[in-house]
Amino acid sequence: MKMNIARKPSIIADSLPGITTPDSVKTRIGNLDFEHGVPTQETVKNLYDEMDFQRACQLYLWALPIVGFEQLRVVSEATTGALPNRDVGVYQGYRNLLIYFTPNATTPYSIGVLDLSKGPVVVELPAGAIAGAANDWWQRIITDIGLTGPDQGKGGKYVFVGPGQESPTAEGVLVMRVRTFGVVYFFRALDPDPERSAVLSRSVRIYPWAERDNPPATRYLTPNQDKIAKFIDPPRGMEYWERLAAAIQREAVEDRDRFFMAMLMPLGIEKGKPFQPDERQKKILTEGAFVGEAMAKAESFDTRLTGLRYGNTLWIKPLMAMDPIQDLANHSELDQRAAYTYYAVMVTAGMRSDTPGTGQAYLASFRDPEGHAFDGAQSYRLRVPPNPPAKQFWSVTLYETATRSFVQNKEQRADRSSRHDLVKNPDGSVDIYMGPNPPKGFENNWIPTVPGHSWFPALRLYAPLEPYFDQSWPLPDIQKVK
Repeated sequence: MKMNIARKPSIIADSLPGITTPDSVKTRIGNLDFEHGVPTQETVKNLYDEMDFQRACQLYLWALPIVGFEQLRVVSEATTGALPNRDVGVYQGYRNLLIYFTPNATTPYSIGVLDLSKGPVVVELPAGAIAGAANDWWQRIITDIGLTGPDQGKGGKYVFVGPGQESPTAEGVLVMRVRTFGVVYFFRALDPDPERSAVLSRSVRIYPWAERDNPPATRYLTPNQDKIAKFIDPPRGMEYWERLAAAIQREAVEDRDRFFMAMLMPLGIEKGKPFQPDERQKKILTEGAFVGEAMAKAESFDTRLTGLRYGNTLWIKPLMAMDPIQDLANHSELDQRAAYTYYAVMVTAGMRSDTPGTGQAYLASFRDPEGHAFDGAQSYRLRVPPNPPAKQFWSVTLYETATRSFVQNKEQRADRSSRHDLVKNPDGSVDIYMGPNPPKGFENNWIPTVPGHSWFPALRLYAPLEPYFDQSWPLPDIQKVK
């Protein structure tokens, strides 16, 4: 997609001595004329257009976490019919998970949306090998659940309490106060037995606290296959701002966001008012979303954040970019959360585990050793060294750059893992092949790619071990196969 957003170059005529406008400004903004040092009416128009365009770019980055969850709500309701506080979406397999950012293709997911605006909501978890979290509507961590949560995989009754609401005092419940009315919870069933995992993913219950004495039955819903294709692409252009406007109407404005809300007003988005942008606003918002997404790609795929590199390789630890709390002692994260929430959706403390044998670890790579993006028309190889440091299992998954979801191949295969029957090399290493054609003798180690589509990989370690943390496990870069 190409979009011409350049401003018309012109010569700036200014009557005030000693003012020199840089050539770069002349090129960006266009016709800036002054009369006795006062901007002309045409200049004022250009300045406001530029001001609103710059704001739209930054607002795109600021809004990524809440737009991500708003899209999740829309997608969940549209593809499964799931209602907040009542239903659980169960997603497993290539096709069902195409509608989410960077999912794991190996394990089933249970996902639910909570609306606390009418009161607290209960989530009852089963005992067993599950791992996940609950996030508020800005994708801030509320609590881990399952193995890395306070229930420690033994099951538990979590009660989520919204802003300004009284906390329940009943015994045996885990009360979680939330800063937003919207909540998303999810967990993966990690049991190696597929049948036990299937049971676990359908054993959670959700219901309003007010109905605890006679809770309604929880429905377990899977996506309608005919509706999935409509939601594979994430919201872009005006659809992005429509999601943001809808979320803003339901959630309270936090002090940290008041200036951002002020920046939205000239663009037609204001709490308590319908979103009805005029043609000028639509043009600026569309351009801002395009450039904002390009900025987000830079922050995700070529991060300038420090401390994320795995050894001396091109692999980075993308989940370490953002603190799950987001609001730190002296600032709230902005670039960090844009880098993470463009790449993924939902966060857990367990995914940032620093304790060997617990949680998960993720590594991602976005360029080959020559500095090029991974090309779906080319063939590549990743050699997974012997003894991967994972107590449970490991996997390699490929994602489309455009959608941040599974590579869209006709084989409907996006991952290879230690749970598959892979061909091993004599030294115990495993070669994972990624390309348009299967390598002879290694067909089961192959993830198909599509010419014309760029992709990126994620390597997951479940219950990572010490060689990951001290980086003594020598994971090499992905190499092009000549």
